[in-house]
Amino acid sequence: MSLLIIFFLFLAGAMVATIFLANSMVRKRDIDQMKSLVSGKAAAGPGKKGDSAPSLIKSETPTPREVFAQYFLGKNLNQKLRDYIEQAGMDWDPARTIYLSLILAVVGFNVFWYMIPRGQPIAIVGVILGGGLPAFILYRKRAARLHAFEEQFPDALEFVARAMRTGHAFTVSLEMLHKEFGPPLSIEFRRTFEEQNLGLPLEVALERLGTRVPLLDVRFFVSAVGLQKRTGGNLAGLLDNLSYLIRERFKLRGKIRAISAHGRISGLVLSMIPITVAILMFYTNPDYVLFFFDDPDGKVLLAAMIILQFLGFVSIKKLTDIGV
Repeated sequence: MSLLIIFFLFLAGAMVATIFLANSMVRKRDIDQMKSLVSGKAAAGPGKKGDSAPSLIKSETPTPREVFAQYFLGKNLNQKLRDYIEQAGMDWDPARTIYLSLILAVVGFNVFWYMIPRGQPIAIVGVILGGGLPAFILYRKRAARLHAFEEQFPDALEFVARAMRTGHAFTVSLEMLHKEFGPPLSIEFRRTFEEQNLGLPLEVALERLGTRVPLLDVRFFVSAVGLQKRTGGNLAGLLDNLSYLIRERFKLRGKIRAISAHGRISGLVLSMIPITVAILMFYTNPDYVLFFFDDPDGKVLLAAMIILQFLGFVSIKKLTDIGV
């Protein structure tokens, strides 16, 4: 009899310990999810690769790096650079971008000055190329990320419309986008859902989405949802129409790019010819080219050529870049 009592006491103790351990594990999981949520690490979702979203909670105390960036760039330019980096989806900050630009500018100067034969007169080119490399990387990353988002956006609108027709709320449909789509669209909509889930009004969260993703289609989406919230109507049908409109814009844009391809290639060739000829002349007849660096009149002519070449490139690009 005593063995039976001991067995039941042991069984009860094991059950209590199991319940306590399970409760502790659940609480730890919830705490870890909340930490990853506010830090932006969970934005890409489980098993998905891609850039992570910034933290939803911003520290009020500026770090020394932020103070340096604000002093170097100014408050407004520093904020614009921060927004640009966020739109590129890169784990940088303005201070790091400045550091990289300065270091690469010094490296470019030394490469042209010491490692390229007769490269001293054009060492400034190395400074420009090295210092502008981080900005070029940000530009390419931002353009690629926005292009990827734009390609996913029509399918996402149709998915939200279908989810709403099956009875899901609009905010729940936004959360489902995070599970059904990959970065960068899943990251941005997950962040929008979490912002409104943490107390931010839906209209404000959508406006912040439009700021993070500065695309015309996203502005249409934000305006359409805001108008529907104020006046009512069939939001699912509105999203279907918007998705159809975006796809038609894609088709028209493709036709325009095909028609303007000849002009764009001609502009690129015309822009590269003077640079190529200058490089060849610098190595075949350097005394002829050094005139533009040593003589005062040559420096004026060189500056005028660079300005006119730049204006010609911009003019050709504007003529062949037809917005839709």
